[in-house]
Amino acid sequence: MGEGTGAAIVGLGMTELGRVYGRSPRSFAAEAVRLAVADAGLTLGDLDGLLVSHGLGGSPGIELAATLGLRDLRLLSLVNSFGATAGAMVSYAATSILSGAASTVACVFADAPLKPRQSAGSAYDRGAPAGSGAAPGQAQWYGYGGMTAALGFRSVNTFYALAAQRHMARYGTTTEQLGAVAVSTRAWASRNPRAQMREPITLDDHRSSRWVAEPLRLLDCCLVSNGAIAVVLTSSNRARDLARPPVHVWGWGQGHPGHRRERGSGFGLTTGAATSGPIAMKMAGVTVDDISQAQLYDCYTYTVVVTLEDYGFCAKGEGGAFAASGALGPGGALPTNTGGGQLSAYYMWGMTPLSEAVIQGRGDGGERQADRNDVILVSGNGGILDHHSTLILSPHPKEA
Repeated sequence: MGEGTGAAIVGLGMTELGRVYGRSPRSFAAEAVRLAVADAGLTLGDLDGLLVSHGLGGSPGIELAATLGLRDLRLLSLVNSFGATAGAMVSYAATSILSGAASTVACVFADAPLKPRQSAGSAYDRGAPAGSGAAPGQAQWYGYGGMTAALGFRSVNTFYALAAQRHMARYGTTTEQLGAVAVSTRAWASRNPRAQMREPITLDDHRSSRWVAEPLRLLDCCLVSNGAIAVVLTSSNRARDLARPPVHVWGWGQGHPGHRRERGSGFGLTTGAATSGPIAMKMAGVTVDDISQAQLYDCYTYTVVVTLEDYGFCAKGEGGAFAASGALGPGGALPTNTGGGQLSAYYMWGMTPLSEAVIQGRGDGGERQADRNDVILVSGNGGILDHHSTLILSPHPKEA
């Protein structure tokens, strides 16, 4: 089983995030990897694995490895499950470490869609809009064309609006309940100095924000950000001797439901969390009742509601009421997206919830540190509810 009985995240690297101009995604990525390696008390020469997400251009893994001066890697790959990529990368890194295929692996996501004097909404200006998770020129992967476009479905916002509307029609979920997600997330962001949006908001603020695609308002939709985040993993045994407190990877899982957007399918009603969650929790040896906090992929307020249901934090159809109860915010029963998530902090695909989980697992949250961090659930959602990843993390080593 390699060098130890488990794998752990031992390094976290975060560049400046938000409206940071004049840099390429590869430049951001290289900085994030260097920061993560230094954070772990390692050197670049200690890395023998590198997993890279989309957006770096060309042959991203090879070119980033060359930029970093990495040689003789035992693991090098591009991974792309859109917003589920970070969770997938961590699972592949952990598997490689446990099998002995690699010993120390960096995983990185970088993007730079924002340009000076350009609106966030036009950042993905070739058909893939802000929040889609698609790099410029990749809009065709989402099917924006032909009859679909003629009917008004020209952005990912409209497809998620369709999913949210279906959930509302089936279960009675309300706009106010979606607003409660936005309000609780902003309450956490107000405590995070890295967050792009820190000014507290109310339900009235949510209600008065403009429509983007009904039933989704501006405050229901995630930010757009430039920057990069990387993590470094190694064996749990080795992690004990490194610079920072390790965050151990207890379990992981994926789910790819394949719902067609048509009458009678589960689109909008269930997600891959219903598959990936039980797999990850079984591997970790925990149940939903053991989860101390949740870092959920929140490209929209709706995705938080449906993901809470699919993980079993509440019954199907009760996610909106659960959010409106105050359970997700500071002082709530299930602290969720404690850094402000993608709605208010920064949008780095699945690295947004993952980075916050590492911060919370280490106890580095400062004013926003949750009272309990023993078992942290991390979700990733990719495409238009096409992909899902789940991680179970803990500051404690997993018992054999």
